[in-house]
This record gives sequence, structure tokens and C-alpha cells, in this order.
Amino acid sequence: MTDGATAAQARSTAASTAVSLADVTISFKLADGGSYTAVQHASLDVADGEFVSIVGPTGCGKSTLLNATAGLFPPSQGRVQIFGSSLPGLNRQAGYLFQSEALFPWKTAIENVAIGLETAGTPREEARRRAQEWLGRVGLGSFGPRFPHMLSGGQRKRVGLAQVLIRDPKILLMDEPFGPLDAQTRQIMGNLLLELWSADRKAVMFVTHDLEEAIALSDRVVIMSAGPAARIIGDWKVPLARPRDISEVKLDPAFHKLHREIWDKLKDEVMKGYAQTGGG
Repeated sequence: MTDGATAAQARSTAASTAVSLADVTISFKLADGGSYTAVQHASLDVADGEFVSIVGPTGCGKSTLLNATAGLFPPSQGRVQIFGSSLPGLNRQAGYLFQSEALFPWKTAIENVAIGLETAGTPREEARRRAQEWLGRVGLGSFGPRFPHMLSGGQRKRVGLAQVLIRDPKILLMDEPFGPLDAQTRQIMGNLLLELWSADRKAVMFVTHDLEEAIALSDRVVIMSAGPAARIIGDWKVPLARPRDISEVKLDPAFHKLHREIWDKLKDEVMKGYAQTGGG
């Protein structure tokens, strides 16, 4: 292979990699003049269209990695690349769904979904039309006039999902998005997420404490050690066919085999994290 062909292949590979974290260390300054290293020497690639979950103990830096990928702050060391290019600031190709709700309480569901388009310059009528389409896609077609306090927790999460996806981000960052929901609603939201993702596969980085949820949703599951200076200590491919129904896939023997394998590696880190937080 010629040098030119090699370079072209390298560019193609980089372009097909949505997120590349290379030897990333993230430290924060403390008020007393010291510093705290949340993540140390973390490397992770997420392919375009790949669904990757990140699991680990409380306080291990899962959200910190997500925030660095979003461009909310630069790494102290290492490199963040998005589709082969260095990330100079805010990641404009990513949509971020947080655990806490980002809905404006004084705006209706349709107004909350449309606002991202309107602030980007889309005419109000067009933004409202597209927002109504997205409310329909998340099963809330008749809920547009309702304010957030008139919606259940699961319904508010659906509005939040539509609010992010309407902007058609190439990368979806999700930080414990279904954490506050009850088990049944989490399952419903997981299946909805898989349905929407299957229709237009985006790169997904999904942070969760729930190992079962991670396996059921993902192409790969990455685990992190307890902090401080948390590291990526495991990376498993999920050998389960798609499309998936979360309740059904959990009955698959391959699901249980993989769960046992990952938990054998993860459980010691979870106990370390539990001890560090005083058991709280």
C-alpha cells in the first residue's frame, strides 16, 4: 500500500470514528490550592452508529468523560477528537440528555421541543411543525399544549428526548437519563430509545449505574474503576442480536453469561466506591 493510500485509509477510519478519547486525564483545581484527578489515562473510541454504555461506581468519572466529550471543559492531558478532528470547544455535533430535566416549566411541551430550532434560526411555524412530528414519534402527539408539571416523569423524559433529537445531532450523550424513573417506565423508555436509535443510528455514549440496562441497550459495555484517578478497566462487546426488546433480551442465556462476566470485574470496584462514600 502506498503512503497516499495509507493516509487516505487513516482519514477514512478517523471519519468513521465518532468519538476518540486518547490518553485522557481530567483534573480539577480545589479551593485549597490542591487538585483532584477524576479520570486518568482513559482511551475510548466510539464508532459512528455505535451504542456504547459506560458503567462504574458512583463518583468514578463517568459523567466527567461525557462532559469532556461534550466540550464543556478540555482534558488536562490527552486528546478528544470528534469525527477525526480535534475538539476546540463546545461539541456542536452532540446532543446531551441529562439525568435532571432541562425543560422550561413556563413553556408547553411543544414549545420546549421547538425551542432548539427557534434559537438556531428556524422560523417559528416550521419549528412548531417539526416539534409536533417529534412529539408524535415519542408517543406524545396530543400532549403538545401541556406544561411540564402536567406530565408524568416518563412523559417529561420523552419530551426531553424529542428536545434533543429534533436537532439531529450526530452523537448522543446520555447521563443516567432514566435514573429517576421506576423500573417499568425505564424499560418502556429503553425500548423507545432503541426504536428511535435503530431508525437513524447515531453514535451513543450512555452512562448508567445499571449493568442490566447497559447490556440490554448496547453494542459495547465499558467499565471504569473506582476513583479518584479512575481508569477504563474493561470493554465488552454485546453478542445479542438486534432489534431487541429489553424484557425479552434479559431472558437470553447470552445476556446472563455476559452479565456474570462483567460483574465479576466490576463488583470489587463498586465496593471500593461504596466504601469511599461512607456507604451512602
